[in-house]
Amino acid sequence: MRAFTYERATSPKAAAAIVARTQGAKFLAGGTNLLDLMKLEVETPNHLVDLQDLGLDRIEKTPEGGLRIGAFVTNTTLAADHRVRRDYGVLTRAIVAGASGQLRNKATTAGNLLQRTRCSYFYDPNQPCNKRKPGSGCAAIGGYSRPLGIIGTSEACIATYPGDMAVAMRVLDATVETVDADGRVRAIPIADFHRLWGDTPQVETALKPGEIITAVTLPHPVGGRHVYRKVRDRASYAFALVSVAAVIQPDGSGRVAFGGVAPKPWRVEAADALLPQGAKAVTARAFAGARPTADNAFKLLLAERTLAAVLASTRA
Repeated sequence: MRAFTYERATSPKAAAAIVARTQGAKFLAGGTNLLDLMKLEVETPNHLVDLQDLGLDRIEKTPEGGLRIGAFVTNTTLAADHRVRRDYGVLTRAIVAGASGQLRNKATTAGNLLQRTRCSYFYDPNQPCNKRKPGSGCAAIGGYSRPLGIIGTSEACIATYPGDMAVAMRVLDATVETVDADGRVRAIPIADFHRLWGDTPQVETALKPGEIITAVTLPHPVGGRHVYRKVRDRASYAFALVSVAAVIQPDGSGRVAFGGVAPKPWRVEAADALLPQGAKAVTARAFAGARPTADNAFKLLLAERTLAAVLASTRA
């Protein structure tokens, strides 16, 4: 790990200002992803701004009847909150499906949204990677691509967004709250927060340089049966090959989002309307235009069968 300087921020605006004006500075929250990347010299920040003193660790009711989740709320705390378990069960299930108990005790809400891809070529500084070094190429294209993306990818990158929590937040229509170095606040719909790779895969979110997440807001509960189903190569501590977050109403209507298949949690609202017709109709619409590789074309059928299992569980 390379040498770096360190300081603890006193307010969200101050933290944003430090990172905005300091080249090579990064925010430090739980550190469960950043520190690993620093050890591998994939990330090489010269200055870390610790956010642990900002007090962004509360879950509060909103006037609209939803929940406002502070950026520094840990995954363990969020998953265990009685209001989340009661009204947003898909979120609890998604969080518990990710990582290990020890990591969930440290990982934060904002940090989880910002975690970087687990593409093995991204993690290997000896391999070309447009996310790590723009313009160097993508070793995954033509290389080992079994765990990588099948839709929303580009000629520059076929990596996937790896998280579970964000897939549930996408199906719940969450909103990401931010503040920048000038104190300006924004509310970014989760649908717009993560970017498709295009020809700039190093730009992964809608955040501006130095902009900091302060909270994530969930709207009023939508009811229905909440399910999160994750298919992976081993039973625990593994990233999804395909995951499905779903909220299904008694009449068979609902919402569905997929993980492990794209640069962002993948939801096509037009496909939601096809839920009463079954998994095949939904996935045909959701994955229209998919461009899988020979290694990962199986994900199309796996997504259909995983959704079919989810729908069957809601009828049981």
